[in-house]
Amino acid sequence: MDNKLRIRPAVGRDVQSVRICAEGAYEQYVDAIGKAPAPMVADFEALIAAEHVHVAVNPDNEVLGFIVFYPTDQHVLLENVAVKASASGQGIGKALIAFCEASARKLGARSIKLYTNEKMTENLSIYPHLGYKETGRVTEDGFERVYFEKVI
Repeated sequence: MDNKLRIRPAVGRDVQSVRICAEGAYEQYVDAIGKAPAPMVADFEALIAAEHVHVAVNPDNEVLGFIVFYPTDQHVLLENVAVKASASGQGIGKALIAFCEASARKLGARSIKLYTNEKMTENLSIYPHLGYKETGRVTEDGFERVYFEKVI
């Protein structure tokens, strides 16, 4: 990862960049899932206003990726992480997840929970590699979801 990468809270002017990043990251799954994945249709305005979104930016303040997470009970829910295709392979996704984990520790959370779609097969191997354990599979909101948790 480029050491000039900075992670900061998203602000209103980031909404369009975050939306474009999400659409680019998830459009490849529309056919496999049969509809737009939930992250493509998220209400980013509301998520940013609630301070649940952080963006990874380069020195020019260009959004290269983003992460959505927030505390729930004793846990943090990592709802979404995406990186622009032009910035993939640079460790940005891992940096965003590490930022989420560090934030969760500061909040005193016991663990981080997340889910992904079973059709997003690369995620099914990435998350265990980062220390997340599969905790279940369910059909929810019309999606086949795979749940993971990492105790921190």
